[in-house]
Amino acid sequence: MAKLHISSGGIVFRLMGSAGGQGSVPREKSLSSGSGRAGEMPEPGRADAGEKGSVSAEPGRAGEMAAGVGGYEVALIRVLRARGGTAWALPKGWVEQGEEPEQTAVREVREETGLQTRVLRKVDEISYQFYSRADHDRISKTVHLFLLECLGGDTADHDTEVEEARWFPIEEAGQRLTYKNEREALEKAAVLLEEGEHAT
Repeated sequence: MAKLHISSGGIVFRLMGSAGGQGSVPREKSLSSGSGRAGEMPEPGRADAGEKGSVSAEPGRAGEMAAGVGGYEVALIRVLRARGGTAWALPKGWVEQGEEPEQTAVREVREETGLQTRVLRKVDEISYQFYSRADHDRISKTVHLFLLECLGGDTADHDTEVEEARWFPIEEAGQRLTYKNEREALEKAAVLLEEGEHAT
């Protein structure tokens, strides 16, 4: 039976041109292998990956982003990949004992982007399986993704497991995201923003 890993993170947004969370400083230190944090996804497209989810390692092509969301920016993180290169991803990490997924999302976003946020609502739940060389076992992973409003902070304050944290216009964020299922989650968030559902 595959080991179960539960992670949580989110899509952090702000109005274009807002002062909160400005700045970005690349980090020199490497991402520790097998940490389960800093936007970690399995390395898809490899014969030994064995994942069954909708993860894609190819650089993203933007999906159909909801009209009327051009006034928003989204915070993404750039992380090292196990086989070299980097990936742009949503901030997320393992749910620790005693935490609710919403609490994890706020904590992980603070650690990986330097931003203070509040959870507005759940956007998506991603499940997939992959083989972990570190654990020598199959991993069944579920990631809870929330829509989070940025309240303040500075992306220069991201932790050392993240190479860079940066704000992007929401349409560009859809192009930058490396993993297909995260692009799809962003599209769902864009619909919520366009329809004002995030305010309910």
